[in-house]
Amino acid sequence: MGLIFAKLWSLFCNQEHKVIIVGLDNAGKTTILYQFLMNEVVHTSPTIGSNVEEIVVKNTHFLMWDIGGQESLRSSWNTYYSNTEFIILVVDSIDRERLSITKEELYRMLAHEDLRKAAVLIFANKQDMKGCMTAAEISKYLTLSSIKDHPWHIQSCCALTGEGLCQGLEWMTSRIGVR
Repeated sequence: MGLIFAKLWSLFCNQEHKVIIVGLDNAGKTTILYQFLMNEVVHTSPTIGSNVEEIVVKNTHFLMWDIGGQESLRSSWNTYYSNTEFIILVVDSIDRERLSITKEELYRMLAHEDLRKAAVLIFANKQDMKGCMTAAEISKYLTLSSIKDHPWHIQSCCALTGEGLCQGLEWMTSRIGVR
């Protein structure tokens, strides 16, 4: 009996959870991915297609897909949606002009059948910049309180320093197995 339990436990503990990291170009998606992976800032260039890395947090394996955010690539985001458990939406807290585009993309994703069970973590990135919008301002503008069919959390962060990123990952790990 103990052997069966051990095998079941190892299956549960080593399960991979698919995460897509999306947001407009220059929001900080790739910088966040590599902060998770290496705990350091790496020089990035615009992502064409995607980057994928496995991040392990307290025995929880996240397969993170960082998807390019340029306008020409956004229409292909849905090719990554299958089996996604978590959406990480990275918002550039300085880029007020394009927040409406971020909002359109968020609600388009949430309406997609393949994401109907996905939880959403919003990183309000670039909180170290003067004049940035707060997480509360972004939440209000994106009308996050109207999202009732997806668990969501907004987290202030700074991809360059890593500040706030662990709290976001902790929220994700707390969501596993909740549904």
